Amino acid sequence: MKLSTKARYATRALIELTRHYEKGPVRLKDIAEKQGISAKYLEQVLFPLNIQGLVRTRKGSGGGHFLGRDPEEINLAEIINIVEGSLAPVECVDDPKRCTRYETCEARKIWCRLKDVIVQELESINLKELSKI
Repeated sequence: MKLSTKARYATRALIELTRHYEKGPVRLKDIAEKQGISAKYLEQVLFPLNIQGLVRTRKGSGGGHFLGRDPEEINLAEIINIVEGSLAPVECVDDPKRCTRYETCEARKIWCRLKDVIVQELESINLKELSKI
């Protein structure tokens, strides 16, 4: 399994926002600069996180981005799922109709177990923990 730059950048940006949690909004430009990410791309990465309420934006002077929830309540599985979609290694795990052999396929059982392990591990890691690493 390979995570895209979207997932990696989203995680890094949210870690940056966690470090400023309850200290006020952080300008997109500052996050991008600190994390070495293009501001234009970062804006696209943060958009779905904003829609889902993980990130909030305040306009105007002193505005910027801030976490929409407590960093202890935001885990890596949620972040990755929002920006990447499912964590399933193959499509038939989430949608058995994608494969005519899903009921008898032994490999599918392994893919389902793999997804469960990945999700469980990523759910166990929250932003607060990540910001301290």
